[in-house]
Amino acid sequence: PQIVPGLLQTRPYAEALIQGALPETSTADVEKRVQVRLRRQERVSAEENPLRLWTVLDEAALRRIVGSRSVMREQLEHLAEMSRLPHITVQVLPYEVGAHPGLNGQYAILEFPDTSDSSVVYIEGVTSDLYLEKPLDVQKYSVMYEHLRAQALNVDQSRQFIADIAKEYAR
Repeated sequence: PQIVPGLLQTRPYAEALIQGALPETSTADVEKRVQVRLRRQERVSAEENPLRLWTVLDEAALRRIVGSRSVMREQLEHLAEMSRLPHITVQVLPYEVGAHPGLNGQYAILEFPDTSDSSVVYIEGVTSDLYLEKPLDVQKYSVMYEHLRAQALNVDQSRQFIADIAKEYAR
């Protein structure tokens, strides 16, 4: 993704992102969207059976200033801290990787604990969302995701990379 995923966003980052991405949205609608995002995050931080999250971020998500430098510092510190949780994996694709399968747009692969439930590819849009359920579609996105994970920095390198950029914002 070119942005920090909603499940890992701080409130100030989410507010600034929604205001910037949807400039004609009213303050009340921005607040509603932020509240929904924060409620979704409860699944990631649940003490019992938390959501398992593995994300691969483009370096642009860390360098694009959303809100302000202090909002970005706080967001990246939060991201690094969340990446320490055993059920959250964060990897970064540095610019030097060049072209990669994620350049075509952000997507999520949703997998479910019940094996009778098929995996789904979720693509968020401005006016509507798209869910791809056909096995061939899911397979294509899964292969692209495996390539992204292979090209990205490992978990420790990614956490250090994020922390270093957060320090840059602190200066």
